Amino acid sequence: MANNTVANIFNAPELKKRLLFLIGALAVFRIAAAIPIPGINTDVLKQLFAAHQNGILGFMNIFSGGALGKFSILALGIMPYINASIIMGLVRGAHIFPALDRMHKEGESGRRKENQITRIFALFLALLQGAMMTFAITKVEGAGGVSAVVNPSFMFFVTTVLTLAAGTMFVMWLGEQITEKGVGNGISLIIFAGIVDRLPGAIMEVVNRVQTEEMDFFMALVIFGAAVVITALVVWLETAQRQIPVQYAKRQVGNKTYGGQTSYLPLKIDQSGVIAVIFASSVISLPLTIASFNQEAPWAQKMLEAMNHSSWLYMLVFSALIIFFCYFYNSMTINPSDLADNMKKWGGFIPGIRPGEPTKNYIEWVMNRLTFCGAIFVCLIAVLPDFFRAEFNVDFYFGGTALLIVVGVALDTVGQVQAHLLARNYEPLMKGSKRIKGRWFNVGQ
Repeated sequence: MANNTVANIFNAPELKKRLLFLIGALAVFRIAAAIPIPGINTDVLKQLFAAHQNGILGFMNIFSGGALGKFSILALGIMPYINASIIMGLVRGAHIFPALDRMHKEGESGRRKENQITRIFALFLALLQGAMMTFAITKVEGAGGVSAVVNPSFMFFVTTVLTLAAGTMFVMWLGEQITEKGVGNGISLIIFAGIVDRLPGAIMEVVNRVQTEEMDFFMALVIFGAAVVITALVVWLETAQRQIPVQYAKRQVGNKTYGGQTSYLPLKIDQSGVIAVIFASSVISLPLTIASFNQEAPWAQKMLEAMNHSSWLYMLVFSALIIFFCYFYNSMTINPSDLADNMKKWGGFIPGIRPGEPTKNYIEWVMNRLTFCGAIFVCLIAVLPDFFRAEFNVDFYFGGTALLIVVGVALDTVGQVQAHLLARNYEPLMKGSKRIKGRWFNVGQ
């Protein structure tokens, strides 16, 4: 079956072109992520990240595909754009600006305007976050008081901030190009590529620790088993659905009878997929990353101690953010009122539920409970490795967040590939047919 799928991919010119574009775009991203900003003492950064590989810096370094550890031109990554999207969604959801509400209802043209505003806001956030990160790195010192910046002048500050902002704009543009000309969600795939690039190193680190007897072989097996179990749980979570039966009443149109059949309204348990995890990681990581670069400051020390990856406070805050963004994403993507109105318009109803307002209330009731169950499940998977590290002192990065993102993005991309292949199977039928008086007739051989 897998061999047939691969063969079908190479036999589909459009899909093959999209996949090659995706591979090329990700390769460009990985090359750019390896280009360091001039004037940075990389040895000092290596010392810093080696000392905090299991903290927030290690997490963000893996999340950025190693770009932060090198302080490369893509060190900010896509986070400013994600934060801008979150803030825009919150502002629109709170109905603070009526102009945004009207723009959102204008259809495709309104969405283009809204996306343009989000890009401009992302540029502003990139400049702001770049300034904070640049200022923070000038305070970093390694062994012997060696500074992480060779010459922390005003010109270095300005050029670094502009470079970091330009890097974010480039990653944002590249993600949009992947979404349009490639396969899958471009932003998610860029984050996916950064995480996958670091996974082989994490695996080799475990192997080396076992060989040097720094880690017990049984513990390594437990870690491997936990990774397999978490991956299986993520696959189940991303594919599980609640199917609400919808019955369509019979209706007479001319001499023909329509309806009278049963369909289903599929609602995923984890409707937000990896979006909620990415949003939560972005929000919680920004202040902690700034604090990590300013560890000498009293406020930074208190924050890092209280929000350590293995602390209960960190797990609770991270879980709360995941739950919030699960509900936030669902409220932005699914409108029970529209679903109920469309059902009523086409003569559909949920058995035992009256059309209209009762149907809307029932869908909201089901969605809220599904979202809560899915969010709790995502939280458990996301914080389980941190709990595992705290209880068993596993001294290497093993993140449920990373597995959630990798598996979720992989499933979404595979689903889009299958959708392209399915659409291609119908092309010969459409090319060999002709529509005459509302009906299709075969005109081929």
